[in-house]
Amino acid sequence: MVAVIGSKFCHRCGLPGRWRLSCRLRRKQLPIEKDTDPRTPYQLPFPKDALQEIVIPDAIPEDDRLWVPQAENVWFRPLCLNRSQGYWMNLLKVRKAGVLSRHRHPQPVHGFVLKGRWHYLEHDWVAEAGGYVYEPPGETHTLVVPEDVEEMITFFQVNGVMCYVDPYGEVLGYEDVFTKIDMCRKHFAEVGLGEDYVEHFLR
Repeated sequence: MVAVIGSKFCHRCGLPGRWRLSCRLRRKQLPIEKDTDPRTPYQLPFPKDALQEIVIPDAIPEDDRLWVPQAENVWFRPLCLNRSQGYWMNLLKVRKAGVLSRHRHPQPVHGFVLKGRWHYLEHDWVAEAGGYVYEPPGETHTLVVPEDVEEMITFFQVNGVMCYVDPYGEVLGYEDVFTKIDMCRKHFAEVGLGEDYVEHFLR
């Protein structure tokens, strides 16, 4: 908040002098009732250096080439690979009792289950279709899909890095947004889409 040093009180809002500038700024804001037509589009240009939005109409694609293999019976579908902030958003697909190897998150993860169900060996709860999961920093877990689930699809937003570890925390490998990009380039080239296809998802 912007502050102005002073000891007097603002006679309009009763706040100490150091908040008077904030008070003046609030008074200058246009009341919403002056927007006579809320359906009128924004009329000014977007910031010159703003990036393009990403719009993916077929987020769950029928074209299997868009699913990048990650492990046995495990694939991911990239949605946003953000190089400047170091996070990625993807759909994770697991079939036939697949397992996503034991890994640790130093930063938070958000997940929304779209299809099927799964659980972590380290917890007693189950994530089912329609459910949301927040994974706090410091989590180490092993994702497992039950044998009676033909296919599981979950949207994940992953920040920073995933560190693959042994049962006692010894680091065995890692994934970050850049390894994800490399995996996509290689896969898209192999299936005939061209390695530049990954550019659709880069920001």
